[in-house]
Amino acid sequence: MRLHPAYLAHCTGGEPVTIEAFSYGSTNRLYVEYVKRSDPYAMTLDHFHSYYEVYYLISGSRVYFVKDRTYRVEQGDLVFIDKSVVHKTLQGAAPEHERMVVHFTDAWLNEQAGSDAALLLEPFRQESPVIRLPRSDLRSVDAVVRRLLGEIRLKPPGYGLVPSGAVTELLLSTARCLQENAHIGLDGDTSPKHAKIFEVVRYLNEHYDETVKLGEIASRFYISPYHLSRAFREVTGFTFSDYLQLTRVKEAQRQLMETDLPIAEIAVSCGFDNFSHFGKTFKKITRQSPRDYRKGARF
Repeated sequence: MRLHPAYLAHCTGGEPVTIEAFSYGSTNRLYVEYVKRSDPYAMTLDHFHSYYEVYYLISGSRVYFVKDRTYRVEQGDLVFIDKSVVHKTLQGAAPEHERMVVHFTDAWLNEQAGSDAALLLEPFRQESPVIRLPRSDLRSVDAVVRRLLGEIRLKPPGYGLVPSGAVTELLLSTARCLQENAHIGLDGDTSPKHAKIFEVVRYLNEHYDETVKLGEIASRFYISPYHLSRAFREVTGFTFSDYLQLTRVKEAQRQLMETDLPIAEIAVSCGFDNFSHFGKTFKKITRQSPRDYRKGARF
C-alpha cells in the first residue's frame, strides 16, 4: 500500500488541487484502491479488463458509461462491472469526489467463497450495473468500506487479514439485499439524445465485424455525422472510432483465448480489413501483440 498526497496546479487558475490515493493488493487476485479528487477528471484509458470491478462512490457525483448506457452515480451508489465489459467514468455535476474501487479475479473468488461464489456474483448479473441500496443496508455497507479503507490507510498489525473478509462481506450484503429488493438497480439516462446514442452503441456491439463508417451510421440513425460524432463522445466518453476499435479488440481477445483460429482469420472476423492495422490497434489497447496475448492467456 502506498499513500501519496499530490499537490497539483489547476490548469485554469493555478489553485492547488489535492489528490489523495492509496491501494492494497494486486489485480492478479484482489486489489483495493481509494482516490479522492478535487480536480476535473475523466478516465482517459480505453477500458475493459478480465477481472470483476466494484466501484463505490463515497462522496460527490459521477457519470458512468457501462456497456451501452450512461448512468448518473451519486454518493453511496455501487457499480458492478462484469469481466470484459466496456466502461468509463466521466465528470458529474462537480469535479470533487472520492471513491473506492475493488478488483478481484475468479481465482480469488473461488478460493474465498467456494460453493457460494455464484451468490457473490449476483450483483454482476443484474440488468442494471448500478445499485442504490436502501438506507439501512447502505449504512452497513458504508461502515464496511470505511473500516476497510481505514485498515489499508493506517496499516495496523494484521491489517492484511481485513481486505478479503471486508470485500466478501460487501458482496454478500449486496447479494442478499438484491434478493429482498428486486428494484434497486438504477435506470440509465433516458433523454432523447442519450436514447439515440444508446441505439448506435448497441448497433456497434452487434455489427463490429462489418465495415462500419461514421457517415453510413449517421444516415441509418437520421443524424448528421458531425452531431453523431459530438454526441457520441459527450454521452459515452469515447470517440466513435475508439469505441468501435475497442469493441473489435475485445472480441479478438476472446477468440485468442477461447479458439485455435489463425490470428489473421480472427482479425477478419472482428472487422479488421488490414492485418497490420489489427496488430497495431491490438497492441495499442492491450500493450501486447496478438501472438503474445494468446501465449500469456494460455500460460
